[in-house]
Amino acid sequence: MEKHTIHEHHEKAAEHHEHAARHHKEAAKHAEAGHHEKAAHHSKIAHGHSLHAAEHHEHASKKHADEHSD
Repeated sequence: MEKHTIHEHHEKAAEHHEHAARHHKEAAKHAEAGHHEKAAHHSKIAHGHSLHAAEHHEHASKKHADEHSD
């Protein structure tokens, strides 16, 4: 059973996007410095946050649809 409200899903999605952005910036810094292993590490973390953001977006969208479908 889904426990988050629509608002919470939007908030969580935003948080994950912010985390992803920070890791992308770290990846860019490391790539520029030639530290490709560190860049790849941060890139993978960013990707994970992006996936979590997309999941929260999907849950929020479904809840919006459920509330407005009659």
